[in-house]
This record gives sequence, C-alpha cells and structure tokens, in this order.
Amino acid sequence: MGITTKRVDAKSSPAGPAASEQDLLGGRVCTNSALRLAARRLGQLYDEALAPLGLKATQLALIIEIHQLTGADQQGPALQDLASRLAIQLSALTHALRPLVRDGIVELRHDAQDRRTKHGVLTPLGKTRLSEAMVRWAAANDRVEAVLGPASAASLRALADQVASDAFLVAYNAEN
Repeated sequence: MGITTKRVDAKSSPAGPAASEQDLLGGRVCTNSALRLAARRLGQLYDEALAPLGLKATQLALIIEIHQLTGADQQGPALQDLASRLAIQLSALTHALRPLVRDGIVELRHDAQDRRTKHGVLTPLGKTRLSEAMVRWAAANDRVEAVLGPASAASLRALADQVASDAFLVAYNAEN
C-alpha cells in the first residue's frame, strides 16, 4: 500500500526524481509529490493552449464557475459562494480575480440588498473570452486524452475526483 521495494536508478528511469525520493523516504513513494508534478505538467499544457488569449487555466476555471453560477437575474455569484465552490479562501479568490477585473473580463458588483457582498459578473469581453478559451481548452483536453488514452484519462479523473471528495477526507481523518 504505497510502498515499493524495487530500487530504480534515477538516471535511467523516466520517472527520474521518484527514484531518489524512494531512497530518502525509505522505499515509499510520495503520492502527493507525484500528483503535484502531474498537475503542474498538465497545468503548463493547458496554460500554453490558453496563452494567446492572455489567460491561464486557473483563470478559465474561475470564468467557467462564474458563468455556471450566474442565474437568470445575471447578478453573478457572491464571492463567498464562489470561493466555497472552488474550495479556496475568499482572500485567495479576490487575489485571483484581480487580473480578470483589470483586463475587463470580470466585473465585481455590490449586492443590491447587502452592500458588503460582492458578486462576480462576466463582462461582454468575458463572455467572448470564455467562448474562445473553450475552443482552445477542448483542443488541449483532446490531446491529453489522446496521449493518455480514454481509459487512462477516465481513471485519472476518477481518482482525482475520489481524492477531492469529502468521503476521502472523512476516511483519511478516520485513520488517525
């Protein structure tokens, strides 16, 4: 369970750093390190695809959430709700929104009933960027799926969803 006994030469292994990490960790493999490395690699690929639009994959995720959480009233989600949905702190969300606001993609509006509450709203430019970005995102996503293969890509997403779930956190905390 997460422990390997096989020694691998870091220079000859395509995994490289994992081999020296195994030595340091007493033969164990760090799931966190492997996942972070994979996430950085995928993030770079999606960022490259979106770069011509001046967007990063994390910014696209924010734009998508704002779009999906915008109701018929076009008010846009409250920043507190958006932060909760993205599982990040409100301060991190406002920091991430700054370039999108600066570039005219997102507008922050005060709530009509409670001026302390702000809502994120896509501007007309934001809606255009979302449409353009989805084309580029889809092309990058299709390439990732083609390289991994549909079954491996589906397994990767399923494992990521499992680790991100509340049930995983409950099970992890129950082990303590």
